[in-house]
Amino acid sequence: MIDFFVDVGGFIMAPLYWVTSIVLTGFHTLFGGIFGDASGVAWALSIVGLTLVIRAALIPLFVKQIKSSRNMQLLQPRVKELQKKYGHDRERLAQETMALYKETGTNPFASCMPILLQMPIFLALFRLLDLAANDPPDPRGVLTEELARQFGESTLFGAQISSTFLAAGGDWTVRVLALVLVLAMTATTFLTQRQLMSKNMPPDAMTGPYAQQQKMLLYVLPLVFAVGGIAFPIGVLLYWTTSNLWTMAQQFYVIRNNPAPGTPAAQAKADRVAAKNARKAERKGHPAPGKGAKGSTGATAVAGPVDDPEPEPPKPIQRQQPKRQSRDQRKRQKPKAPPRSPQAGAGRHPANPANPADDGDDLDTGDAERPSA
Repeated sequence: MIDFFVDVGGFIMAPLYWVTSIVLTGFHTLFGGIFGDASGVAWALSIVGLTLVIRAALIPLFVKQIKSSRNMQLLQPRVKELQKKYGHDRERLAQETMALYKETGTNPFASCMPILLQMPIFLALFRLLDLAANDPPDPRGVLTEELARQFGESTLFGAQISSTFLAAGGDWTVRVLALVLVLAMTATTFLTQRQLMSKNMPPDAMTGPYAQQQKMLLYVLPLVFAVGGIAFPIGVLLYWTTSNLWTMAQQFYVIRNNPAPGTPAAQAKADRVAAKNARKAERKGHPAPGKGAKGSTGATAVAGPVDDPEPEPPKPIQRQQPKRQSRDQRKRQKPKAPPRSPQAGAGRHPANPANPADDGDDLDTGDAERPSA
């Protein structure tokens, strides 16, 4: 029965041996030409290169992990409402919670996917190192017997890459290097999880089952890696520490540039954008928003002598156009003329009896009364 499971495991791991060994030997060809084929530095850098390739291939899953984690945070108020409503019925609560996750397209297990998918590569590298150190004539993948022997016997800072803390015996060089890498792996795991909780979680998400899960991961994962790390070869510890550093940098970039709403990271981004806009406005000669006689701290800003504002030029007076009037209105406003002699009116035409308003005067077109424009 044991042989059966061994055969099944070997069948499953065979493709991973090929993928891992192809990437590993490819980087070794590059760095071996610089540091030497048997150099431990070349093999250590090859492990780092393998880590970077694997993590780059997992970027789409990391994006899904970030989206799922953000949705989980934003759904916490609705999850709390379901807990208050169905707290007495655990089965109904679980059904309604899963229906909510399905409705919003949230996978509560997406945060574990990058770690779970790295585990086969982790195991493949572990087996390659173990076979290279203990059984070089039986290599895996594209590793030849010579490459496997070089891989198993290579040293980094005097410590054999395939050695572990527990199997170091009296070799303190191996123990010191393994202990440093275990501490680095544990610290980067803790800081990565703490970075997520302290900067990219809204206050509402800091309570409830999701917050409890995150707090558990904050302390349990580093402890698991610290206990298990003493049994890992130095090459595997180097792989996992590099992977943690990648995760920390990638998460820092995402939190800084695309934070979740209502989180300290979102407020920090808003402050950076406001400060950037203020600097642009000052360079263009415009006062920054919120800054005038007083700066952002409330103190009076004295940048030099203040010139008196120049007086504005007088505005031109707009000429008012006269109102249009009828003939009767103009006649009423016209001053009364003195009586005239009969000779003075000899040349005037007779009055029109059909028009009482026509008293015999010359026809008035209104031009004499209308002021010139």
